[in-house]
Amino acid sequence: MTTPEHAAATTLLQFATAGSVDDGKSTLVGRLLHDSRSVLADQLEAVEHASRSRGHDAPDLALLTDGLRAEREQGITIDVAYRYFATARRRFVLADTPGHVQYTRNMVTGASTAELAVVLVDARNGVVEQTRRHAAVAALLRVPHVVLAVNKMDLVDWAEPVFARIAEEFGAYAASLGVPEVTAIPISALAGDNVVTPSAHMDWYGGPTVLEHLETVPVVADPTADPARFPVQYVIRPQTAEHPDYRGYAGRIASGVLRVGDPVTVLPSGRTSTIAALDALGTPADVAWAPQSVTVRLADDLDVSRGDLIAPAADAPVPVRDVEATVCHVADRPLRTGDRVLLKHTTRTVKAIVKDLPSRLNLADLSQHPAPDELAANDIGRVVLRTDGPLALDPYAVSRRTGSFLLIDPADGTTLTAGMAGAAFGAPAEDAADDEGWDF
Repeated sequence: MTTPEHAAATTLLQFATAGSVDDGKSTLVGRLLHDSRSVLADQLEAVEHASRSRGHDAPDLALLTDGLRAEREQGITIDVAYRYFATARRRFVLADTPGHVQYTRNMVTGASTAELAVVLVDARNGVVEQTRRHAAVAALLRVPHVVLAVNKMDLVDWAEPVFARIAEEFGAYAASLGVPEVTAIPISALAGDNVVTPSAHMDWYGGPTVLEHLETVPVVADPTADPARFPVQYVIRPQTAEHPDYRGYAGRIASGVLRVGDPVTVLPSGRTSTIAALDALGTPADVAWAPQSVTVRLADDLDVSRGDLIAPAADAPVPVRDVEATVCHVADRPLRTGDRVLLKHTTRTVKAIVKDLPSRLNLADLSQHPAPDELAANDIGRVVLRTDGPLALDPYAVSRRTGSFLLIDPADGTTLTAGMAGAAFGAPAEDAADDEGWDF
C-alpha cells in the first residue's frame, strides 16, 4: 500500500530554464526533447521544414519551444513555453522562460512552481547582469535546486579553465543569495554535448549530464515533515435519498498529511472538530497527503465554505489582516500606495488596500531603493497590505503554496502582482470606513 513516505520518492519534476538573451535556452530544451526521444515525428518534420526554409542545413531545435510567431521571427523567447515529457526514470514539466529584462515577470511565473531551475550562461560572456537577475529571482522564489549550464563550450575550445572560472563566480554569487545548492555542467546545446549523452570533447568533466541530473535530483521532501494545509475548494452536499446527510469539503491538500481522527481547526473562524472520514476518488481512505485531491468530512456540523482552510489544531497559522510581503509586479499598470485590489490566497479572495511600498529591489546589485513612488512591470519590492478579512497565511519561507498570493484588479480581473508573504504583523486595527465601500 502507498504511504506518505513512499510519496516522497516522486517520479515528477517541475523545472524551469532561464538565462540571458541568446544563451541558448530554447536550443537546450529542444536538444533535451530531441535526444530523449520526446518529439513526435510530425513535430520534428515541421521543425525540419521550417529550418530548411530559413536556409539551415540541420534542424533548428529551438523551434520546438519558440511557438509564437514573434518568437520565431526574432529568434527569442517571449512567452513561457511549457513542455511535458518523460523518460524511463521520471516525468517532467518544463517551463522555458524568456531572457529579456522586460520579461522578468514571465520568469517569475515559470519558476514559481519549479523545484529546479536551469540557468544558462554563454561560455564566451560568462556571468552577466541578467544571469544575476535570474539567480536572484530563483533565490527569492526559493527554488530548491539550481543548475548552472555553461553553454557553447564548443566556441571556447572546450576549455576547462573557462568553465571553472564561470562556475566559481556564479557559485559565489548564488551563495550570497542563500541558494542552497548549485550544480555546474559544461554543455554544448547545439552539438548535444553533456545534454543527454556525455561529451567526448570534455573528458576533464566527470559529473552528470543535464538529463542525468534531472532524473536523479531529489526534489520532494517527506510530506509528513510539513504541517497539513487543506484549502476548501468546494462543499459537496448531494442531499439525495442515498446520501441525505452527506457534507464533504473537497480540495487539494497543499502540504502535509491528513488522517482520520486528526483534531483540526477551520480558519479563519477558529472552530475545531476532528476528521471523521476521507474520500479519495470516491473511495474511503484512512490517510491522504499533498498534493492529493480529496474530500474531507468532519465530525461536527460547522459552517465551512470555499476559501476556508482546514489545518491541524495544534499547528494552525494565525489569521491576519495586516500583511507584509515581497512581490513581483507583473502588470503594465503600476502598483501604488492607496490602490484597492483583490487578494487571492489559495481558494480565498478578499479585498485589500496597498498601505505602503517600503522598498524596491535592484536585482543587479541586490540593493534596496527605499519608498518608491510605484512598482512598475517586472519590479520586485516590498508591500504592506491591509485586508478586509483575515487570511490564514504561512510565511513563504515555510510554505511556497500557502505563503503565496496574487493581487488582482477588482475592475477587470487582471492579475497585477505575485506575492510572497513575509512577516504578517500587528493586531487588527480599528475598522476605518472609506467613501468607496472598502471598509477595513
